[in-house]
Amino acid sequence: MQHAARIIGTMPALRPDEVFLGPATVVHIHAGIVQIELPSGARVDVHLAFAFPYAPSEGDTLLVIGKDGQHYAIGVLRGSGKASLEFHGDVELRSVGGTVRIAAEKGIEMDGPEISLHARTFRVVAEKVVEKFTWLHQRVAALLSIQAKEMHTVVDGAATTNAKSATITTEEVVTVNGKQIHLG
Repeated sequence: MQHAARIIGTMPALRPDEVFLGPATVVHIHAGIVQIELPSGARVDVHLAFAFPYAPSEGDTLLVIGKDGQHYAIGVLRGSGKASLEFHGDVELRSVGGTVRIAAEKGIEMDGPEISLHARTFRVVAEKVVEKFTWLHQRVAALLSIQAKEMHTVVDGAATTNAKSATITTEEVVTVNGKQIHLG
């Protein structure tokens, strides 16, 4: 592959009426103008004509077509820029009879003033979960079961537990420590 790139790189510059179709490297981006380097070594400005919104980065390899001094990027062969889909109004992404999967090597972010998840079964499998809330309300209609190797709870203010009945069972020691302990 390197050998082929060297041969292509030594091609003479295009004549103005000659048609070019092939890879080109993004070498400079300034104020929305994308400059590419053709295999001939010529540097030209290119018009973006992708089928999807894409903001190229320097070093990207684009598929370019050109003639009469006008060059158009019509595809991305190797890219590290940003692809962005933006719509006005409501948008629905749906799979009928299948599964929708979203995957990323670095991470997935969701941002919005309100996010709702509705499911019959909701599973979270993670090595670590960090949750930060100003206010959290949970309502469980049947059973809340927590199984942990250890548990540590810190409450800066008052803590109250109300139950019809309660049981504390330990295999070893139970310690109750406070300035006052009221029973009954």
